[in-house]
Amino acid sequence: MFHGITKRWMLNTLSVILTIIILIVVALIFVVTYLFQSGVEQNLASTGNELSIVFSGFQSTGSAEFASAARDYVENFDKKEHMGVMVLNSTGKVVLTSTGFIPDENEKFTDFESALKNEDGYAFWSGKLLSGEPAMSETRVIKNPDGAVVGAVRYIVSMEPVNSRIILFSLIIIAIGLVILGLVIISGLLFIRSIVKPIQRLSEAAGQIAQGDFSASEKIEHKYDDEIGDLCDAVSDMAKDLQTTEQMKNDFISRVSHELRTPLTAIKGWAETMQLSERGTLDRRTFDKGMGVIIKESTRLTSIVEELLDFGRIQSGRMVLMNEKIDILAEFDETVYMLKERAVDEGKHLLYDEPEVVYPPIYGDRNRLKQVFLNILDNALKYTPKGGVVAAQVIYSKDEPDIIKIIVTDSGCGISAEDLPRVKEKFYKANQTVRGSGIGLAVADEIMNLHHGSLEIESGEGVGTTVTLTFPVYKEGAENKRAEVVKL
Repeated sequence: MFHGITKRWMLNTLSVILTIIILIVVALIFVVTYLFQSGVEQNLASTGNELSIVFSGFQSTGSAEFASAARDYVENFDKKEHMGVMVLNSTGKVVLTSTGFIPDENEKFTDFESALKNEDGYAFWSGKLLSGEPAMSETRVIKNPDGAVVGAVRYIVSMEPVNSRIILFSLIIIAIGLVILGLVIISGLLFIRSIVKPIQRLSEAAGQIAQGDFSASEKIEHKYDDEIGDLCDAVSDMAKDLQTTEQMKNDFISRVSHELRTPLTAIKGWAETMQLSERGTLDRRTFDKGMGVIIKESTRLTSIVEELLDFGRIQSGRMVLMNEKIDILAEFDETVYMLKERAVDEGKHLLYDEPEVVYPPIYGDRNRLKQVFLNILDNALKYTPKGGVVAAQVIYSKDEPDIIKIIVTDSGCGISAEDLPRVKEKFYKANQTVRGSGIGLAVADEIMNLHHGSLEIESGEGVGTTVTLTFPVYKEGAENKRAEVVKL
């Protein structure tokens, strides 16, 4: 019936609460019993104190005179309805009672014997009479001026009414304890339910999400703004992010498939053309053009495959850098030179003036850095329209002697404010109309992080884009001068 969190709560919290309630109920019953019994005892004591006044002038040593005085006291006793009075002689024998009935001779008055031994001359008794009736009594001995015991007065009260009240109050206390326990159980179960039910729904939704049903996140609701509510929001946000990532991954696969299909189609087409043409009938110009397309598209294929391999290495933590001290100006200048002819063919202006001063070296992997430079310049050219300008510069300032910056600015279409924060995410591609897999910038950003540098992008829709690469300057002694392997 009960399992999971509910069972643990029943075994742990509820058992402790039940124990505490039982202890409190038992303690209250003892307190009530003590209060009622002590009340009876105080009543007996206050009544017995009257004897010091009634018999204060008693001088006789005879039993007859004592019996006469005791009879007057009993006849004038005003609490007969609530309390019985017995007069005992010096030997402890009952000679007079307020009821007129002499008790059984077998009834033992232990309180009389205790009162004789007590210096104060009185004693209490509580127990059951021979008839089985519960009672409480007090016996006070009477002494003459010489200190001789001439008799005693015994007050006795039936405890049945008192016990009835004790039982009544005990039942009330037990009932209150049960009510409190019931309220605790009900409130506890409601509280547990407010936790268990949402968690069960979350578990069901998580199972559906794990199977690819991201719409299950729409069924996740919470009523309270607490930790459970935060968990519901977190799972819902996670499902939305997973759905977005899944869609981006699918788009990425589609883009990569298209990127691979296009060069493969071109290579296959020209290869078939050259194969089907009769020997000697294919003019040199056409042959050179076909071979140029095959080489160009093969290079493009190689670039795509390398990009995918790099992405896989980053995802698995196996990206490797062959670090050494390098001249960043030389490497960047070589990369710009590689793209100059392409910029001219596309009718775009690629502007770069290599600084004439000598910059300090940096520590890194020259091939990986070229990969970053190519990616940044390639993106700038791709998104710049015909007749546009791509400007690059390398900056080293005495104001910032520890870093070197490479800034690439284009006059292209720019990036919207909505897409800008996500352009470095894996699979994300802001502009779907331009070729590319969408992982090149993510790879470049990871390479910059491995070089303890940064890749920052500033852009506005319709105003172009500025990319800033920041590299730490190499310092003697900070790194080993020989080439070393650095793993992600």
